[in-house]
Amino acid sequence: MCTVCGCGTASLDAAAEAGDPAPHNHPRAVGQDHNHAHGDGEAHHHPHETAHHRHPGSAIDFGAGLAGVTLPGLSQERTIRIERDILSKNDAFAEANRSALHESAVFALNLLSSPGAGKTSLLVRTISDLKDRWSISVIEGDQQTSRDADRIRETGARAVQINTGKGCHLDAHMVGHALDQLSPHPGGLLFIENVGNLVCPAAFDLGEAFKVVVLSVTEGEDKPLKYPDMFAAADLMLLNKSDLLPYLDFDVGACCAAALRVNPHLQILTVSARTGEGLAGFYAWIEGRAAMALGPVAGAA
Repeated sequence: MCTVCGCGTASLDAAAEAGDPAPHNHPRAVGQDHNHAHGDGEAHHHPHETAHHRHPGSAIDFGAGLAGVTLPGLSQERTIRIERDILSKNDAFAEANRSALHESAVFALNLLSSPGAGKTSLLVRTISDLKDRWSISVIEGDQQTSRDADRIRETGARAVQINTGKGCHLDAHMVGHALDQLSPHPGGLLFIENVGNLVCPAAFDLGEAFKVVVLSVTEGEDKPLKYPDMFAAADLMLLNKSDLLPYLDFDVGACCAAALRVNPHLQILTVSARTGEGLAGFYAWIEGRAAMALGPVAGAA
């Protein structure tokens, strides 16, 4: 959760306090120091500290508390209150985005992955294959540069780049600004390519219809178990770079089993953005979900 890094907190707080759903000033919160006193005056004591010193080979679990994270200077209860406050403000922006998208019959997908999993290459291929069927717009999220948005624009699709600076994910407030600038075509398809990160983006609703997580076969089949929040939040997993499987020691069955252990309702497709393998299934999934969400207007030129 983003109480760890604080990214997005200041902008959401400023927006809520000012009563402005889309302010243009995005101040950033400064980092905390590393003292060991809790913000509520309690002395810091980690429950696993003694066990760690007695058993140097054991794991140190800073996610074992009620909040799922341990932060210097904050009790578990205070951490939970901050997280709820941040996410409730984000959810209000997300609902505004969702309402605007629904009114325009725009079908939005939130694409998530670690860096280098192939989200942008997948989007380039998808846009090239579907641009005669759909009006497609893209919101690109990265810490810096507009390289991905430039790649998307080369396909003929419209794209807006969001640079998050030190922030590790997009939030609904940022996406609302991008929607104002992009104005997706009514009845069209919107892809939101999130910042490459398998942790924080999972917690933030952007107003999308579905979350799609992209996992490449070069990352290891245990990623769903290591980063369960992301796979638990996703509706579809695309196992990308399948063309590399002959050259890798990667167990597809074990990876799928791990993902389904985290999320039994997760749908999984094996694809290759380079060769096009499996993408027909992805396109059919888009068509089906869009028809259910939007009705026959979806995809109208």
